[in-house]
Amino acid sequence: MSAAIASIEPIPVWKHFANLNAVPRPSKEEERVIAFMVEFGNSLGLDTQTDPSGNVLIRKPATPGMEGRKTVVLQAHLDMVHQKNGATQFDFSTQGIQMYVDGDWVRAAGTTLGADNGLGVAAIMGILASETIPHPAIEALFTIDEETGMTGAKNLDADFLTGSILLNLDTEEDDTLCVGCAGGVDVTATGTYDQVTPGDGYRGLVLSIKGLKGGHSGMDIHKGLGNANLIISRLILSGLEAAPLRLASMEGGSLRNAIPREATAGIVFSSAVEKAVLQALESEKSAILQEYEVKEDALQIGIESVETPEKVMQSEDTVRLLNCLYSLQNGVYAMSSEFPDLVETSNNVARVNVGGGKIEIACLTRSSRESAKSDLVRKLRASFEPAGYLVTTSGDYPGWLPDITSPVLKVVSRRYASLFGEDPKVLAGHGGLECGILKNHYPGIDMISFGPTILGAHSPDERASVSSTLKFWKLLQDVLAHIPEAD
Repeated sequence: MSAAIASIEPIPVWKHFANLNAVPRPSKEEERVIAFMVEFGNSLGLDTQTDPSGNVLIRKPATPGMEGRKTVVLQAHLDMVHQKNGATQFDFSTQGIQMYVDGDWVRAAGTTLGADNGLGVAAIMGILASETIPHPAIEALFTIDEETGMTGAKNLDADFLTGSILLNLDTEEDDTLCVGCAGGVDVTATGTYDQVTPGDGYRGLVLSIKGLKGGHSGMDIHKGLGNANLIISRLILSGLEAAPLRLASMEGGSLRNAIPREATAGIVFSSAVEKAVLQALESEKSAILQEYEVKEDALQIGIESVETPEKVMQSEDTVRLLNCLYSLQNGVYAMSSEFPDLVETSNNVARVNVGGGKIEIACLTRSSRESAKSDLVRKLRASFEPAGYLVTTSGDYPGWLPDITSPVLKVVSRRYASLFGEDPKVLAGHGGLECGILKNHYPGIDMISFGPTILGAHSPDERASVSSTLKFWKLLQDVLAHIPEAD
């Protein structure tokens, strides 16, 4: 446990967060954190169980005098996004997150913090461990694999929960109550190419993109941040416009739900056109840096000479791939007509891997409107398939349609106004919450999402506000104390 973090107010939240962050918990490798949560529930003498997927459910009876209130499901996900800066030496599989306090913010040293959704998990742990906080009967649901497929929520049995109200604690602005979210689908394009030997008289370069902010591919997609995969494609295309060149390799991005921050590519060209290619690359580099100097002030573009690679793409395959990448929809595709300033549909060109004769391009398409999501997938196919790539979709999950007549929305809105002297914002979000999937399993459940302010989620710049976490903790306790009587 980090003693400095565990001593921050509210101690019941930060203490459990510090304990949780000592446990490696990447998506699809949650065995250790599942065991951690089961041990936690059992240590409190509470009814604790897991389902076949690994979701953990801990039940706590109502405190005296609250037995007649509706049962509340408190829900958060156990996994976290593992991202680190290129220069950071860190092993997510064995090390706990290294945290520190920076004014009002808790940060991690060169990695993601795990506040998404670790603070939600920690707050629920604080409620479960408390002997003084009044609350109705609670079903604490900790799901797995939210960040890379939501398979925990998808595979939840329809009889696992009995509660009639669900409080999802995975929203990242403390003045906002979330009543809807986007659905999503993974879109993957794969292809092959023949490798050839460049021959004598060819030069090699390695191009690199570093220092981009990255971020959450849903909640940050509207900010116009740089996408390393598209920037490096643009850079190579500028060289290709000046003279023939061939691609040797390309690698950029990692997780689908993170805007790619870094990318590298190897190119070769004849020594006879070296001057023209270098001039074109340097000119485009200057233009890109100037365009992004406000939003991406730490952007670095490298152009370095290397030994000529032994194997490269043929010229026509290079042109086909680069034109395909550059034509892909990235960022906002459509805005919501129901909620001003809300992104309805978007795509993140998340990962590109080219080498050894194989090509893979991975996207995450999001929308709160199913027809629009299908339309954007169709548009992506229109870029991929003419280039000869096979397109597959997977991990499709539904959005959560807003219900502004929700009874629990009225309760939480009133309690927020009473505590803080102003009305909360009521919005739908573009991030992918598990609420839409859970609503499919439990159509009659009344749900809402809220949480503390977290910035830079899914990137090493992730940070959580200390003062906001205290605000969130006060609201959560107050809402639990005012849950209405059961019908």
